[in-house]
Amino acid sequence: MLYRRHLRIKVLQALYSWFSGSIEDLAAGEKQLLQSVNKIYELFIWQLSFILEVRRFADMRMEENKQKFYPTDEDLKPRLNFIQNKVLVELEQNLDFKRKDTAFKTNWGDQEVIVRKFFNELKERDFYTTYLLNQNLNIEDDKRFLMRMIDLLMADFELLKAFYEEKSVHFVDGYDLVNILLIKFVDSLPADFISGSLLPDIYKSENGSGNEDMQFLKKLYRHVIVRDEDLNEILKLKTNTWDYERVPLMDIILLKMAIIEFQEMETVPVKVTLNEYIELAKYFSTPNSKTFVNGVLDRLIREFKEEGKIKKIGRGLVE
Repeated sequence: MLYRRHLRIKVLQALYSWFSGSIEDLAAGEKQLLQSVNKIYELFIWQLSFILEVRRFADMRMEENKQKFYPTDEDLKPRLNFIQNKVLVELEQNLDFKRKDTAFKTNWGDQEVIVRKFFNELKERDFYTTYLLNQNLNIEDDKRFLMRMIDLLMADFELLKAFYEEKSVHFVDGYDLVNILLIKFVDSLPADFISGSLLPDIYKSENGSGNEDMQFLKKLYRHVIVRDEDLNEILKLKTNTWDYERVPLMDIILLKMAIIEFQEMETVPVKVTLNEYIELAKYFSTPNSKTFVNGVLDRLIREFKEEGKIKKIGRGLVE
């Protein structure tokens, strides 16, 4: 589910805590890193359960409206597109989701205010009205509706954010990312998704085990710390036109992570590593960091190739 960029960001955050002195024990730091990744998946399940809770609330509200003393035609014959959304129907019956929902102990029983306000806001949105009026729905229509609901309403629903803030700091940090993962999950849901289908794991892997990405995460974190002195010496030689001690800590960490990937991640193409850390520098460091990181990494790649210090497995990984 998580892409390598997401894992790099998690490692970057964990290393920043390490080098800024917030954590001093390597094993404890790694444990905290893995926990932060697992919390993303936990929040993913919570968000799925919230959507299903909104659907259940809508169903309950429709039944209540039928019992009014003077029900309207709309009360007696409500439009059921949301209630019968094929994605949500299959998800609610999915055994893997049920197991994980139980394991994470999701519970919206005491949060009717949040659920009700979310549903009331949803009803006011044009895309909801349009969806209800569609008499020829297919699975793609159901998917598009859910993706719009997540993107246009759930992403900025402050009551829900406040609820998660009280539960875990990791939920707050991962809220935006999880909404992106939700949209991708819905968009890529196969047509044959049934009760026995498995939800995607938090770690992506070609063989489905997720072990490769977990090892990538742990190795990148550990080896930057273990090789810190060696990495400092490498970088001091390549930043001689700068005062090394004045280079932003975030830039130093990004460069160290890139060196570990160049030298120790045999299946990660050099170009991928270069592009990823330039992008991370743009988003997580100073306005000048992108150019600085790009320049240092270009020099490192040339010298590492000449010295035979880049060892990759597979055609085209070094170029």
